[in-house]
Amino acid sequence: MTIAGTIAVARKIVVKIGSATLAKPDGTINIAFMRDFAAQCTAISGAGKQLALVSSGAQVAGISTIDRWARKTDMNYRQALCAIGQVKLMNEWSGAFREHGLHIGQLLFTKEDFDDPRRSLNMRNTLFTLVDEGVIPVINENDSVACDEIRIGDNDNLSALTSILWNADVLILFSDIDGIYTDNPKTNPSAKLIETVDSIARLRERITVGGANGFGTGGIATKIEAAEKVCAYGIPLILANGGRDKALTSLASGTLRGTLFLAEN
Repeated sequence: MTIAGTIAVARKIVVKIGSATLAKPDGTINIAFMRDFAAQCTAISGAGKQLALVSSGAQVAGISTIDRWARKTDMNYRQALCAIGQVKLMNEWSGAFREHGLHIGQLLFTKEDFDDPRRSLNMRNTLFTLVDEGVIPVINENDSVACDEIRIGDNDNLSALTSILWNADVLILFSDIDGIYTDNPKTNPSAKLIETVDSIARLRERITVGGANGFGTGGIATKIEAAEKVCAYGIPLILANGGRDKALTSLASGTLRGTLFLAEN
């Protein structure tokens, strides 16, 4: 199965946008990207598919709003920055999708929500209702209230849990790299892209896992963790570079390369 073929047969798609993809080089939010990406989502939706968007970027959007807090590392400031940024993030996504006649609905989750059967049922029902009514769910971790003991910690794993909750057909993770490489392509020009993964255990034996980038909490390790989660439930995962031109529609057309994690049978 190819990436394009996987998307072609999928009806329910979860798309995750990382902070590095949403941020401009100066660390502020890339509104032009958001508008273009909303247009791509609209095109995919118009092909009879349902989409749920997991969007990082609350802290990036917060810095765009109050840049004097950019260097604050205290957890209280970071959580407050996310509270401010979440408003801007949703406003920008709302405006981007409104241009195409679509509404969005905000969902903020914590790890506790997924662990509690009643909460997870309510989350699932809300998610299904939004999508069935043609509303695009925009999901993020509730960074302003989650503490270290209960936070999911990255939106790679949040998108995986969301995909399982919604019974999605595929999860697409957009990051700032083209996929899984044998080594870090930013420091090793000889690193090779691995386009298909049918065994995550074997993958771990042949790659070098680095750390997170400067904008997000996730790295290659969290993307592999997300793949392990969804593939165990029969959901394939695609990892690709969200910064490429028309990344979502290019994946669907087969003109953009990435890494496809095959679901377990």
